[in-house]
Amino acid sequence: MSSNSLGCGAPAQSAPIPASVDVEKETVITGVVRAGEEPVAGAYVRLLDGSGEFTAEVVTSPLGQFRFFAAPGTWTLRALSRHGNGDTVVTADRGINEVALAVAAE
Repeated sequence: MSSNSLGCGAPAQSAPIPASVDVEKETVITGVVRAGEEPVAGAYVRLLDGSGEFTAEVVTSPLGQFRFFAAPGTWTLRALSRHGNGDTVVTADRGINEVALAVAAE
């Protein structure tokens, strides 16, 4: 059984947004985790709500990419990686919200 057929887990973070997703009605938070100029593969990115409560977590793609489907509002993104950690706050509206998320460079 391949890891893609196990049933649990987030879709591949580098995959295109499926055509069935109406980005006019959905709120997508997406971006790349970087240490300096380099993308960080395998970082854990957490989505925290306005009160700081954990909502979701994904692992970045080999190119450092991540994606969440969320409600409109203010969210904190927290990256945890071997390079260090980093936080950023995003106020997301419907549509695609591009976010830069930096961690400490080695």
